[in-house]
Amino acid sequence: MDWLSILLIAPSLGMDAFAVALGVGACLACTARQLFRLSFHFGLFQFLMPLIGWFIGDAVQQFFAAFDHWIAFALLALVGGRMVRESFSDEPTSHALDPTRGFSLIVLSIATSIDALAVGLSLAMLRVNLWLPSVIIGIVAATMTLAGMLLGRRMQAAWGKRAELVGGVILIAIGLRVVWTHLTQV
Repeated sequence: MDWLSILLIAPSLGMDAFAVALGVGACLACTARQLFRLSFHFGLFQFLMPLIGWFIGDAVQQFFAAFDHWIAFALLALVGGRMVRESFSDEPTSHALDPTRGFSLIVLSIATSIDALAVGLSLAMLRVNLWLPSVIIGIVAATMTLAGMLLGRRMQAAWGKRAELVGGVILIAIGLRVVWTHLTQV
């Protein structure tokens, strides 16, 4: 795989991570620990998923492709719905759901990297050595996640509790876009 292809694939895979990070950053004060956790996990999952897809190979591609978009939608809608619900609670923002921890962190990491799994499946058919592209994809995704969270944090500072509602709606909208894109391509 040539460098140009890698440099085009990596940011396109990182766009979902950026958008989700923007929504998450809008909900949190974003401590250094939260910035690190989300960036690290999104980068790690974006690195691992193409490798997993490559190892799974062609055998299950048709099975996986039939419902991957629904999995991504369900995961994003679950976390986004929780964030929207929290935005209407009377509790202070500091007690709200922290999407950079626990179950929400894993769900978001998987949801934003499902397309990277599909890329790994595709590249397996081309017999591409995936180690270097996976490293680059992971680093780009981590960087884009950090940028999204920092931008989202600025939104949160300006909009307060309403930013949490916006963040949840962004996650749900990304999930809907994933489904819509798949359904219009079929």
